[in-house]
Amino acid sequence: MHHYDFPRPAFTADVVALALDDGPRVLLIRRGNPPFAGQWALPGGFVDEGERPEDAARRELAEETGLAHDGPLDLVGVYGEPGRDPRGWTVSAVYLAVLAHEVPVGGGDDAAEAGWFPADALPPLAFDHHVIVGDALAVLHRGRP
Repeated sequence: MHHYDFPRPAFTADVVALALDDGPRVLLIRRGNPPFAGQWALPGGFVDEGERPEDAARRELAEETGLAHDGPLDLVGVYGEPGRDPRGWTVSAVYLAVLAHEVPVGGGDDAAEAGWFPADALPPLAFDHHVIVGDALAVLHRGRP
């Protein structure tokens, strides 16, 4: 195993899934585990060793919500602000999935439940996910005529 002289962060991949039929509406999960157990958040989780971040995003989306999205994922950004995760230094690659319509979802894996929420009436969100949703909406609006 190689030794690194520099500390390495935990790496996660999250998804902002937006349904545009009556919206935009944002897909959120209620966290089943600490930190922020019981609070709403974006679907996502840790990238496995050797896994592409985009593949991790798709996997976590499917595991936590039942949504198997095979359409394009656009990179919203990379988030690594110190203190964003109380477990320690965590960097997240965040992707945008745009759906024409809401699809049925349900909580799975470590998500207690999943649901769609109007983008302009979101519940309080865990971590820095309110910032991320705002950035994703800006990406959506920039990409539309």
